[in-house]
Amino acid sequence: MLISMPPPTSAAFHTTRWSRVVLAREPSAQGQEALQQLCAAYYSPVISFLRREGRQEDAARDLAHDFFAIVLAGRAINHAEQSRGRFRSYLLGAVKHFLSHQREAALRLRRGGGETPISVDDEETPALADPAQISPDEAFDREWAHTVLARAMEALRQEQAAEGKGDAFARLQPWLSGEAAHGDQAALAESLGMNVNTLKAATHRLRQRFRALVKAEIAVTLDDDSAVDEEMQVLFSALRSR
Repeated sequence: MLISMPPPTSAAFHTTRWSRVVLAREPSAQGQEALQQLCAAYYSPVISFLRREGRQEDAARDLAHDFFAIVLAGRAINHAEQSRGRFRSYLLGAVKHFLSHQREAALRLRRGGGETPISVDDEETPALADPAQISPDEAFDREWAHTVLARAMEALRQEQAAEGKGDAFARLQPWLSGEAAHGDQAALAESLGMNVNTLKAATHRLRQRFRALVKAEIAVTLDDDSAVDEEMQVLFSALRSR
């Protein structure tokens, strides 16, 4: 089953914490939309997890499509319990469970348990992981962190565009993402009709709003606010992974 995932930078993901997961369980148009959004947010992390296990890009995408087909059919999301607290952790466990079932099914076929036995060589076996590289779990978390930042940045861009500040934001964005730490602020300030101090103040406000949007993005799939700061630390740690 081929699944078309929306871009991970879609800003239509914000709502109140775990209620998004609860809504995604409902057999309604709103529930299906919430489920699509949850899958879109975690599509890239799942691909990264599968790739880090040693699978080729096409094989990883095929497996991800199969996995999310089950999720979208409603046969997995019902097991996401609020008491577990973090949808990120639940989904990673669900992917591992899915892969375990895949391996068991393949093993049964090899032993003649199915109508069409297959050769061991017929299935692509993941290569052994390079110990110098990050683990599949770390790859999942790192891609999750990048996705969270991208979605928060897109939400901020849309906010600024709605206020008629889209052009200024586009030029200030490198200072928010750290891509222009040593750029010429004086020249940028002049081009925007500001002095340097005003530019610094505007950049500081945008950074604060960006951080708030990152927290809001994380809070979507948590059961309470107390876990947000802990998840922020997971995000920062994931971004620092080698």
